[in-house]
Amino acid sequence: MVVLELGDNQFFQKIKGKLIVSCQALENEPLHGSEVMAKMAAAAEIGGAAGIRANGAGDIAAIKNKVSLPVIGLVKRDYPDSEVYITPTLKEIDELIEAGADMIAMDATIRKRPNSESLENLVHYAKKNNKLTMADISTYEEGIQAAKLGFDCVSTTMSGYTSHSVNQTGPDFLLIEKLAKILEIPVIGEGRISTPAEAQTAIQSGAYAVVVGSAITRPQIITQKYADAISKEVNHDARTKYSI
Repeated sequence: MVVLELGDNQFFQKIKGKLIVSCQALENEPLHGSEVMAKMAAAAEIGGAAGIRANGAGDIAAIKNKVSLPVIGLVKRDYPDSEVYITPTLKEIDELIEAGADMIAMDATIRKRPNSESLENLVHYAKKNNKLTMADISTYEEGIQAAKLGFDCVSTTMSGYTSHSVNQTGPDFLLIEKLAKILEIPVIGEGRISTPAEAQTAIQSGAYAVVVGSAITRPQIITQKYADAISKEVNHDARTKYSI
């Protein structure tokens, strides 16, 4: 497969008003493995996804060999001196450049980074290497700051996952709406979007595109929702009694 480098306009034209599917599986998950994630991405492409979000150089390279969709790449890595784990340092950015990610996503929260590295330096480094950048933010203020630092787009990925952001169980539509009204760069709706209706609401709130992950690509979580719903119904409905 011939992989084309995507310019700014071409990338954003491809994802505008569309679905991006996050194909990720960590080491402790049943579907972990680059070959499996590449197949997941292929299934997403057949289903109508306009882009893929993927974790790790190996998965990204395999996915780009399998599908024609643009790939938003990140590397999840833990460091002992920081809570930041999404593309935390220059090391991860170099890995993503080598893997051929079309856009690099990184944590753009106010939290201290590993080795006290500067978010501004990371953004400039990625852009100097001709990579588009996505800011994973958790608050309105972080979104504004990310735009000032030169990010190409912001995503509400981290809302509800930092100690200083709103703790809620569903998508942060209000954050999407507030940022979309003021920023001149695209706002991507991401985080706990679990149904087609919620994806529609994200677009209605001003999202340029929508990222959905676990609700599509983590079957253990999808299965658990069904199992829990059935168990709850059986436990609360006296009519559901059987003799075995």
